[in-house]
Amino acid sequence: MAWQGLAAEFLQVPAVTRTYTAACVLTTAAVQLELLSPFQLYFNPHLVFRKFQVWRLVTNFLFFGPLGFSFFFNMLFVFRYCRMLEEGSFRGRTADFVFMFLFGGVLMTLLGLLGSLFFLGQALTVMLVYVWSRRNPRVRVNFFGLLTFQAPFLPWALMGFSLLLGNSILVDLLGIAVGHIYYFLEDVFPNQPGVLEMTVIPLHSLKMAPDPTGDPCWPQLSVGPSLQEAPVAPS
Repeated sequence: MAWQGLAAEFLQVPAVTRTYTAACVLTTAAVQLELLSPFQLYFNPHLVFRKFQVWRLVTNFLFFGPLGFSFFFNMLFVFRYCRMLEEGSFRGRTADFVFMFLFGGVLMTLLGLLGSLFFLGQALTVMLVYVWSRRNPRVRVNFFGLLTFQAPFLPWALMGFSLLLGNSILVDLLGIAVGHIYYFLEDVFPNQPGVLEMTVIPLHSLKMAPDPTGDPCWPQLSVGPSLQEAPVAPS
């Protein structure tokens, strides 16, 4: 009965969070059982593009190391913040959430080439935390009962924690950078004054321009009203 209750609870988790978390756990279990080797999972451009081992583009995001503190620590943050994003700002927008994963994965892979990074799951976790923290800036976070601070400081606290454990912070910085790029393009840039006016032409403003020679069938479009006629918003 306990397993049935646990399974029923897991099925209540949103689809993307459930799928990604399950894939990470199953990948780690397969490595622990020696069904797979980390050497079959890590990102290697030569093997991807010369040997066509394209699965490495995905599997390097699924392996967080052998069972231990680091694995459970990362799974806790993946499950928690991925779920809060999917049930919060991405509620009813599964396609947009999947796109965020794809955007982050592609950009991390390209930037990872510069730093010779082999596993990028932790960077993806930090990206999820960063996006959530920027969209919930007033939430106060209790970091393992030791510190309490505003949500936007959480990614930096994670980076400091990695540094204390003796890990490289390059992966954390990559996740923060990609998370910030996504947040800027998705939440900041579209809300800048004048962006919509520059990028979107309302359909009702399109009209046929007359032919200077007098031909009424002249197929030319002009955009109106002109900039001089457009009202100026008060500052």
